[in-house]
Amino acid sequence: MSYLTRFLILSEIFFSSRSASAIPVLSFPLTKVDRIADSRGSCDAASILRRRAFTNVSVTNMDYYQYVMNVGVGDPPTYYSLVVDTGSSITFVGRSKPYNKTSTSIATGQNVEVTYGLGYLAGPEYYDTVTLTPDIVITDQLIGNVVAYTDWPGVDGVLGVGPVNLTLGSLSPNITSIVPTVMDNARQQGLIQQQIMSVSFAPPLTDNDTNGVITFGGVDPSLFVGNITYVSVTSTYPAAYSWGVNITSCFYGETIIFSTSTAGTVDTGNSLVALADDFFATYMAAIPGSYYDNQSSFIVIPSSSIGNMQPLNLTIGGTVFIMDIAAQLIPIDQDSAWGGNPGVQYGTIGPLGHQSGQGWDFILGQKFLEKYYAVFDAENNRVGLAYTNYSVSPPLETSSASLNTFGFSLLALLSMIAQAYTLQLIP
Repeated sequence: MSYLTRFLILSEIFFSSRSASAIPVLSFPLTKVDRIADSRGSCDAASILRRRAFTNVSVTNMDYYQYVMNVGVGDPPTYYSLVVDTGSSITFVGRSKPYNKTSTSIATGQNVEVTYGLGYLAGPEYYDTVTLTPDIVITDQLIGNVVAYTDWPGVDGVLGVGPVNLTLGSLSPNITSIVPTVMDNARQQGLIQQQIMSVSFAPPLTDNDTNGVITFGGVDPSLFVGNITYVSVTSTYPAAYSWGVNITSCFYGETIIFSTSTAGTVDTGNSLVALADDFFATYMAAIPGSYYDNQSSFIVIPSSSIGNMQPLNLTIGGTVFIMDIAAQLIPIDQDSAWGGNPGVQYGTIGPLGHQSGQGWDFILGQKFLEKYYAVFDAENNRVGLAYTNYSVSPPLETSSASLNTFGFSLLALLSMIAQAYTLQLIP
């Protein structure tokens, strides 16, 4: 794999060492179903019209930092627990449960390898049938059979749903070939009306919490409030190879993290939020007493500073998206699951591993996506974000571009006054 391709796929980077999966990714548990014959391959116009505009799949958060989905491969299908990842584009099976070959499994003679932030998956390539839902049964999908790997305990592989260009350099000997993704083939075979995948996550309450939804083929208006803010995929490379967007300003309270348009990625395959190292240093310096713990690879926040923490405000497409204090903290009762020391207050913001100005200066991962609805729209080469019931506040009717730090501080102050007044009224 070329250096450029390896660098691009580092959207899987994860700055916490954990005993579980090396890559914090998202996945969806599906009920095993028999393949529906008329849902395979190309479809006529009538069958397409009978399909819903979109298909929802429940998502289970496992161990607080990854979502897993059961994906069927073969005919009849064997179901595998796969990480669903917008930061890579190859589908792999066989990491824990061996790849069960059936009559639909056809070797291509190619080998496939993808390097992620903390490891790699590699093995021979096959054509096979992939079942995402009863209505989305994809024929002749190229997949990798994992025979070599590092780490990745507890999952069987990855469902890569990033842009197809991320597959360049993954094959050998045909290193210049690209591999159509499951989303590419689902669209081409008429199984979805639009090449769109939408994500609705939420803060997990347990280590096995079915609390989210993946939508294939469109957006579900019941899962967000207000309007979706759409932005074109950034033109800045290397972020442009993935689901890259520009943040035009980033403030931690009144502290400027950066105030010029900066490119990064929105990545379901990353558990936390990463900032370029100089941006992260500014963020950390604004929290008195905080420090980066090299052993756990987390920021540590002293209890004396928690009460004075501020929201992290990100402006994207003229809309301000807020990570409130809760979104910046890992609950202490989850320390062990995240590989930390019990009783220590860790944070969800970390360093990216390089300085800013390299065309990829942040990753908005799961802890950001727990607060906001995300749309990955390959039809229009854009990313959409919207408020949900878990966002810090509903979107305002007025232009969010006019919101400033004073406005957020005033809203927070009014909220505290209202809560205090309410408490006084309670007998």
